[in-house]
Amino acid sequence: VHETESPDAFEVRGRGELHLGILIETMRREGYEFTVSKPQSVLKEVDGALLEPMERVEAEVPQEHMGAVIELFSEKKGEMVDMIHGDDGNVKFVFRVPARGLVGFRSRFLTETKGYGVLHHTFDGYGPHRGEIPQRTTGSVVAWEAGTATTYSIVSIQERARLFIEPGAEVYEGMIIGENSRPSDLDVNVAKKRHVTNMRSAHAEIAEKLDAPMKLSLEDALAFINIDELIEVTPKSIRLRKAILDRNRRHSLQKKATRS
Repeated sequence: VHETESPDAFEVRGRGELHLGILIETMRREGYEFTVSKPQSVLKEVDGALLEPMERVEAEVPQEHMGAVIELFSEKKGEMVDMIHGDDGNVKFVFRVPARGLVGFRSRFLTETKGYGVLHHTFDGYGPHRGEIPQRTTGSVVAWEAGTATTYSIVSIQERARLFIEPGAEVYEGMIIGENSRPSDLDVNVAKKRHVTNMRSAHAEIAEKLDAPMKLSLEDALAFINIDELIEVTPKSIRLRKAILDRNRRHSLQKKATRS
């Protein structure tokens, strides 16, 4: 644990996302409330060359998923070290992959192999920095004001995004409530109520069809957030939020960054 320039922020280094996740969950159960930023690799500079931590990954998958797995590792800048075809119809791979490429990797790996893949990785020293690794290609759905989420609002929003909340959830400005289907962030008023007239009751919204919300675990949240987002951890809940809650200030800084 290292102190930072801010008196109320610390830099915590751990052995991968699982190690950090156990620490976060332990603190949460002990009653702490805090926020967590996106995990970053600990880089080194040796003789003017930038180095990053590497992992030796061993994966065993059914042969029919071989192509998808190779493509997945290539996307994460992985280098194949070995490939062995087994008599049982499985293929064993050995890859050398940047540690930062493995954040949230396990869930995608299990999805690609339909749950049949087996994955294990260990630290394999430092290697040359592999450059940019593709991250999340979707944006966040952000609440633009405090209030209580309504069915009426959620029904209109879920056509464009997958939501993390359900009707009745308390939200605040800057809180991330879902994943946008497009790369840009989407600011929404999730507390908007149906207009009441003499022809329509406010309770008529109950009949609307709702999709089940996507529930994120702590590991999912660590993999999901972008560099400008935080995980808000409390004893009762785990929520996602923008680092800058104020919508106008956030957009102003984004415009300045785009111009520069």
